[in-house]
Amino acid sequence: MKVLVIEDTVTSATLVCHQLTKMGLLTVHARDGESGVEMFKRDRPDLVLLDIIMPGMDGFEVAHRIRQLEQDGDWTPIIFLTARASENDLQRAIEVGGDDYLVKPVSEVVLKAKVNAMRRIAQMRSSLLVLTRKLDDANRELTRLSSVDGLTGIANRRRFDETLHREWRRASRTGKPLSLLVIDVDHFKLFNDNYGHQVGDECLKAVARTLEQMLRRPPDLVARYGGEEFAAILPETELDGALAVAEAMRAGIEGLGITHRFSSTAGVVTVSIGAATMTPDRGDEHGFVSLLKASDEALYRAKKNGRNKLAASLSGMTAQIG
Repeated sequence: MKVLVIEDTVTSATLVCHQLTKMGLLTVHARDGESGVEMFKRDRPDLVLLDIIMPGMDGFEVAHRIRQLEQDGDWTPIIFLTARASENDLQRAIEVGGDDYLVKPVSEVVLKAKVNAMRRIAQMRSSLLVLTRKLDDANRELTRLSSVDGLTGIANRRRFDETLHREWRRASRTGKPLSLLVIDVDHFKLFNDNYGHQVGDECLKAVARTLEQMLRRPPDLVARYGGEEFAAILPETELDGALAVAEAMRAGIEGLGITHRFSSTAGVVTVSIGAATMTPDRGDEHGFVSLLKASDEALYRAKKNGRNKLAASLSGMTAQIG
């Protein structure tokens, strides 16, 4: 433990440093306030013993400067050690950042007790900071897990709902389009029933990874919407751009070549995708329900027309793509 002693009287400083050394502490000595502040910057001591009456900058100003130098979360105990015994001085010392106030001369027993008390408080505070950081990390991890689908590792329905609502509100402010893709794994129940749930789970994981790989920008989000259904939010994206992403997804899933002998669409796992694009009116905070409905209707048309296809909806009109 390093102690900074800021004291202009050599005899007093020598005595205090000697007492601290006997306690097994490392001491550094400054003879005035200016040099004391500079030594605090340089050495970052664990404890400061500070006189009030000094040439130039007095102890009150020194304590104030030290507190200004500390970053958020920092705390260095400051004990005023002075010949001034008035209650006003004690009050001011605490107000400017001091933690204790001793009137000289101080016995070695009292000084040791005070130093040990500050050391114990510092250790408790350090332990509390460590615990706080661990709790913060745990809370961040819980928040992350609460937004991640446990099977596929991509965003879950909760995060999807939050993101869609947020992006719709943002689009209503900016006047930019918002696109939504709803993706369904074709004939997945037959796949699951015939190949087993474990193989079905691995299939969904592969589909999720591939869908996520097809996203082009950080704001884009793909989520597991429910069961074998996924959804992708594409902010500031026109319909043509959304369809380009959808086609990349469709082709990517087909290109995985996951065998599906029970599919009437193809011999491999495929997906059908419904796309919808809307530009919200300014101040419209709930129109995303219409966007969801439009993309669902487009998906229904894609499935009705043979699956492994895209269908798009714009301003309430739905068209099959490919």
